[in-house]
Amino acid sequence: MRAEDGVKDGSSLWRRAGLHVAFVAVLLGLGELAAERRWLDPTFFGQPSGVAKFLWLNATSAKLWTDLGWTMAGVVSSFALGSTAAFAVGLAFVRWPSLERFAEPYFSALNVMPRIALAPLFILWFGLGLGSKIAVGFSLTFFIVLSATVAGIRGVSPDHVTLCRTLGARATTTFFQVTLPGAVPVIFSGLRLGLIYALLGVIGAEIIASEKGLGQWLAYLSSTFDVNGVMALLLVLALLGVAIVRLMTWLEKRLLHWQ
Repeated sequence: MRAEDGVKDGSSLWRRAGLHVAFVAVLLGLGELAAERRWLDPTFFGQPSGVAKFLWLNATSAKLWTDLGWTMAGVVSSFALGSTAAFAVGLAFVRWPSLERFAEPYFSALNVMPRIALAPLFILWFGLGLGSKIAVGFSLTFFIVLSATVAGIRGVSPDHVTLCRTLGARATTTFFQVTLPGAVPVIFSGLRLGLIYALLGVIGAEIIASEKGLGQWLAYLSSTFDVNGVMALLLVLALLGVAIVRLMTWLEKRLLHWQ
């Protein structure tokens, strides 16, 4: 890359960042003005200055970081368990298609079921602790990653697999050197979406009933009509979701650097 290209890319990056900062500043200014002029009732819509004040007062509080850690523990655990189980079942379905045909009606019935509606049942089974949150996140992650795993592996060109077999490559070598790398882009799309759904499932279960967590705090603030606090936690959750997506995208690029 030429030096001029690097300078041009850097200036373009700063220009885009400046536009985003200006856009957010204008939105916050309009929101503050609308609240001050009572165009929007801050009792129901909050106020940017109130949201900033809430975040400032709670940024160093133990409760925020404890609840954040509790929520992230549920998200990471449910995602890890759900994606691992989904990958194993997906491999079994690809290896034994008859098993997939047998299990398909049951898995389809479970997949279309609104799993968040099962949260009260999971809470009854596993209690108010982390177990019920992991169960909800697991149920949402599993089917997404399972579909992506099966589609990714079966989407690999059969000509490549046939060529490897013709050249005498072992099945394990073919899988790890050809099939799995070819399926990674599709699998990662499912993993990225599965991680987001794990977050949604854990937060949703916390809102229904929980000992700790951002969802439980969000439900409490809603019940006390602290709209600024609700907006602040929603902002935290939005930033958390963006960070998760960026992390998965970075990891995918690192694994697919050879493409």
